[in-house]
Amino acid sequence: MSEGQKNARQKLGDKYLLPFQLKSKLDFNTVFKNNNPTYLEIGFGMGDTAVEVAQSYPEHNYIGVEVHPPGVGRALKLSEDSGLSNIRVIEHDAVEVTQHMLPPKSLSGIHIFFPDPWPKKRHHKRRLINGEFVHRLTLLLMDAGYLHIATDWEEYAEEILATLRENHHLENTAADFCERPSYRPTTKFERRGLKLGHQVWDIIFRKC
Repeated sequence: MSEGQKNARQKLGDKYLLPFQLKSKLDFNTVFKNNNPTYLEIGFGMGDTAVEVAQSYPEHNYIGVEVHPPGVGRALKLSEDSGLSNIRVIEHDAVEVTQHMLPPKSLSGIHIFFPDPWPKKRHHKRRLINGEFVHRLTLLLMDAGYLHIATDWEEYAEEILATLRENHHLENTAADFCERPSYRPTTKFERRGLKLGHQVWDIIFRKC
């Protein structure tokens, strides 16, 4: 971690960080002091996308989950520099957070942008997106809430699409993949890849 990231965690942790808790669910009205729609971003990396989305939609609440300390530190600094009050961060494993901390039918949307593809076949079992995890996410979504996953790994995109299609509580918002919606910013990494001819696949399913 850089000194700036360390300082951000020390000075801003009380303001933005939500401690992991096993035995009680978050109350979003208490956390944000409003009843605005709440969205979850899983694995926000260095925080750019999460902060940009929160800044663009001040009428929404956002919770970001990330295990990488430097990314958490940077996200806190970006949030403070942007003067945000509608974002909170949980520094913990996303599987445990979704299992223990979030109330059922409480989220308007879930974003998972560029999850680790674990490209080697022997590592595929480490991939985040699987039937069990998707089922858990559907329990957290409100009726008509959406799950949006984006990846730049074609084989993983096909696997994700097939996995979501198997869930009877979700319906695709497109025939297969969809165009990038306006609320998802493009990252520097993504723009660099697009210039090189790489492709990004957006997958959005809605709870039915």
